[in-house]
Amino acid sequence: MKCATYMIDKIKLVLALILVAAGVAGFYLLSEHALVVRILAVLAGVIAAVVVFWSTPLGREAFAFVQDSAAEARRVVWPTRKETIQTTVAVFVLVMVMAVFLWLVDIGFLWGVKMLMGRGA
Repeated sequence: MKCATYMIDKIKLVLALILVAAGVAGFYLLSEHALVVRILAVLAGVIAAVVVFWSTPLGREAFAFVQDSAAEARRVVWPTRKETIQTTVAVFVLVMVMAVFLWLVDIGFLWGVKMLMGRGA
């Protein structure tokens, strides 16, 4: 019995993919209709696919994961505007300092290679 349930779930997943594909195909097949109708065809396919996907254990796990992720994102302590600006300025300053440092190292290597090759001034 477990094998039959497993097979039904796989069929539902394939059906969900087919429904999304049908919605996209409807968008192109209805090219002579208004854009609103074409978009509604895609939305109908996606909504039908979500309903079918939700009826599988994998779908319920996926939706639970999305809900948990959203709840976790709400619990995050986001930095203030001042902290964000200070961090951004610090990153830009560090990038500029590293750019100058690497430019000086490059000039030093260029000078060293010229001296080794006997082309120095």
